[in-house]
Amino acid sequence: MYKGDGYQLALLPISTLRPHEMVIEDRVRRLVEDLLRTWVLRRPILVDDSTYIVLDGHHRLEALRRIGARMIAAVLVDYDGDYVEVDSWRLGIHVDKDMVRMAGLTGKLLPPRTSRHIVRFHVPELHVMLHDLI
Repeated sequence: MYKGDGYQLALLPISTLRPHEMVIEDRVRRLVEDLLRTWVLRRPILVDDSTYIVLDGHHRLEALRRIGARMIAAVLVDYDGDYVEVDSWRLGIHVDKDMVRMAGLTGKLLPPRTSRHIVRFHVPELHVMLHDLI
């Protein structure tokens, strides 16, 4: 585990994570193809450290799940802290942290690309080999 300013970097069991958004099938397929071609995960997902709700990286998570990975690289953050803000990718849609939490805890997922999480730190790029996640 690595601790940065406002976050921790860790490998987490995929089975412990709670998505809050649906995924776009075509995007998942492309990520699966990329992962099987390169055998490298380049970016960690963003996860709330207390609920394990996935804040960003639903497509990477689903692609790894389909490949059979058991672990994923994640940036753990305090969702209530000042380091994370939430907005929407879609015009006219209001999203707040309570909506994200509710979707993640109940399993009533929001449509794809509903939330946009903005962090106040640099998310490190990684090169985690796929065989380390399976």
